[in-house]
Amino acid sequence: MIKGLACLTLLMAGVVPLVGAQTSSANNWPSRPVRMVVGFSAGSATDQSARLLAPRLSELWGQPVVIENRSGAGSSIASSMAAQATPDGYTLLVISASFAINAVLRSNVGYDPLRDFSGVSQIGYSTGALVISPTFGIKSVKELIVAANERPGKILYGSAGAGSGIHMSTERFRMAAGIKMTHVAFKGQPEMLIENLAGRVHLGMPGLGTSIGMIRDGRLLALAVVTPKRSPLLPDVPTVLETLPSFRRDASHAILAPAKTPRAIVNKVSRDIARVLDMPDVKKQMEAIDFIPAATSPEEFDKILRGMLVTFEEVARAAGLK
Repeated sequence: MIKGLACLTLLMAGVVPLVGAQTSSANNWPSRPVRMVVGFSAGSATDQSARLLAPRLSELWGQPVVIENRSGAGSSIASSMAAQATPDGYTLLVISASFAINAVLRSNVGYDPLRDFSGVSQIGYSTGALVISPTFGIKSVKELIVAANERPGKILYGSAGAGSGIHMSTERFRMAAGIKMTHVAFKGQPEMLIENLAGRVHLGMPGLGTSIGMIRDGRLLALAVVTPKRSPLLPDVPTVLETLPSFRRDASHAILAPAKTPRAIVNKVSRDIARVLDMPDVKKQMEAIDFIPAATSPEEFDKILRGMLVTFEEVARAAGLK
């Protein structure tokens, strides 16, 4: 018994310094600039989330928070790069639903979403819209469905890359409507919107943060918003659900850290993200683009991510995307 107690004492003696070391590392962090890697081009919805957080986090931490855009392959290039970064808290990955979608769709995506990362916090949800160029003369979701049935596969829809959240959302819309359309992938929402405006791609599902100005000045027509309720920014625009009750969309933005990042640092970043999202000026900026802030603990977002992986696996199988 005494021998057992002695062993326990020695074990605890080893644990306490470890806990103390992690706490100390969090207290000293950051001592240099922190980079936030974004898998889409500047001006995209995910990029906007990062740029709303970065200045305030920089003020809290006393260090620059640098946005690094690594667009391509539906954000998997950025995710793969972040997975290989040193797990010291100085590299954070800003993700959208595409992070989980790519892991489901691609066998060689370059990262394991659960093994290679630790959840830090959800940021929130973006409001998106189903938009089309007014030149096509389609003015409602019902008219779009009729046109697609008359010309199966001839209507082109854009996305922010194969495996992006927009890609999966539009596929889910296509499945709910029972129509055939053709996918055209771009590096990000800004590039997709340029093609929508030019009429070279018929429609897309951008976030309101990137498209609201184009909708308000009439260059794009919003057929519907892709949220459960109508948007206060576009109160006269119906929801997709009003026409297609079976439609669903995942539009969560979040922050991850490379696996094995000290837990004390992960917890600190999570708490500080929640602080920033609760700041009045940040709330006001998010309201302007109808982005709903929803911070979580690291453990809560890990659970959310697992649920997203299950959902997208089911959708990919049903849509024949794998």
